[in-house]
Amino acid sequence: MSPPVEGISRCHSAIACASGDTTEDTATDDTATNETTDDAATTETEDTADDTTEETSSESGSYVIGLMLSDMTNEFFSTLEASARETADAAGQTLISLTATNDAAKDVSNMEDLLSQDPDIIIYNPVDSDAAPDVVAMANEAGVPVITVDRASNGGEVLCHIASDNVYGGELAGQYIVDALGADGGEVVEIQGQAGASATNDRGTGFHNIVDATDNVEVVVSQTGNWATADAMTIMENALTSNPDVKAVFCHNDTMALGALEACTQAGRDDIIIVGFDADAAAVAEIEAGVMAATIQQLPDEMGKTAVNTAIEYLNGTDIEAQIGVEVALISRD
Repeated sequence: MSPPVEGISRCHSAIACASGDTTEDTATDDTATNETTDDAATTETEDTADDTTEETSSESGSYVIGLMLSDMTNEFFSTLEASARETADAAGQTLISLTATNDAAKDVSNMEDLLSQDPDIIIYNPVDSDAAPDVVAMANEAGVPVITVDRASNGGEVLCHIASDNVYGGELAGQYIVDALGADGGEVVEIQGQAGASATNDRGTGFHNIVDATDNVEVVVSQTGNWATADAMTIMENALTSNPDVKAVFCHNDTMALGALEACTQAGRDDIIIVGFDADAAAVAEIEAGVMAATIQQLPDEMGKTAVNTAIEYLNGTDIEAQIGVEVALISRD
């Protein structure tokens, strides 16, 4: 997660508060980064844990926890992985992490790889929520329990799903744009994440819940940017050419928001309201500089910690919730 930005406003929410109530807060966490490869990385330590981890692992056995992530080049997922590893290390557990590099087919081979290493449980962040059930089924057939994180699986037997309230995050982004456009309204671009990903679907749903109900705001372009800077830049370049009256853009992650920003900069359009999602450090810096307008802050470090602790609790025989929500917040230059 990104560090605090002095003077930038934050509006917080959790899944339990999805009604739309917001509060001002200044609580923050440090951003964690980590470098990994597609090969499994296994670490086992006996570091001391904080009070929460000590409580979780006080009567814990020794487990092998698999972690399958969709992508590790994105700061959000590298932060999640680093937090998960730190939590597992502190609890004296073994964590094996693999990345699919945004390739749904790689999820299949990664699951095969993990199952060959006899994990006790697998934490799974799918590339594609629609393709994920076949991957989950592989673990189900092997008798290995699965927890999903950030993105859901649209099928298969999953113990628990841990995620931000992406629908509410999309609503926060939509409402910010509507408010920023004011009484005049205007044309808006939406650059979606990867097709089929639950985060893409949910963020888009929340965004459209707001803008589609606003008479003077029209989404004139809505295309898939695959979470990628280059793809988003191309979409925005074309949008500015075909729709020169565009006033705002919502990107489903900050990586794409930076691509949209580059397109706007090259076109000399510093008037465009740019809103991202994730609160990556680079995006927060652009907000602080007054270039980007806003982003939706997730807590990937909290997701990683919660996922590992939940896995340990389950393996220790504790009942766990089917859905666990993690807070989101609006960070803006206002």
